[in-house]
Amino acid sequence: MKTVLNDPDLNRLVYNALSFGTAVMLGAFVYFLTQMKSVAKQYQNGVAVSAVVVGIAGYHYYRMWSGWAAGTVNEGYRYADWLITVPLLVIELLIVLGVTADRRKKLMTTLVPATVLMIGLGYPGEVSKNDNTKWLFWVLAMLPFAYILLTLSKELKSAGSRETGAVSASIKNAATILLVTWMVYPIGYLFPVIFAVGNEGAEAARQVAYTIADITAKALYGIMILNIAKARSGDSH
Repeated sequence: MKTVLNDPDLNRLVYNALSFGTAVMLGAFVYFLTQMKSVAKQYQNGVAVSAVVVGIAGYHYYRMWSGWAAGTVNEGYRYADWLITVPLLVIELLIVLGVTADRRKKLMTTLVPATVLMIGLGYPGEVSKNDNTKWLFWVLAMLPFAYILLTLSKELKSAGSRETGAVSASIKNAATILLVTWMVYPIGYLFPVIFAVGNEGAEAARQVAYTIADITAKALYGIMILNIAKARSGDSH
């Protein structure tokens, strides 16, 4: 557990960001539930996974927000959220990309463990106060991180090249969000190392950066997944 920031303006900024994150995640949860029947049956699982992702994130954001309001925040909530939702983000993408069942199964057996390894390796460095420890676990976590991004980028590029029209455009949008958003996490992770110890601005920036990235990587990304599913549903009719 850590105490919140002494600067009232920075403290309020993080509090508002966590409140906003909670509202967006829970709102997205309801929205995705209402959209499940708007896509063909074979893609409904992908939309359902999107709903599960933001629902889980909404719960954890509520815990972080209420904790911050009470004077402490448990970083474990964020990592518990990522440990569950990041593998699901990979799964929902594979469902709507149109890869064969065998190929999807093979990708899941490598990508899902890689996501768990990435999050698991990141946590010790996140909570450590030692810069060398932070760097060590950052480097270790970046190995599965790089593998995941390269593999998904390849699959997205392949799917985009074999599709046309709305499906291709939706896949390219999802790829852009995935690649750009995920790069925020390793940068935000290093804020406590890059800036001087006790720099409250750096801590506030880290919390806000993680929140914005989560909103984009879960809620907005889920909308992109929904768009792919809708476009594929239209092509199949």
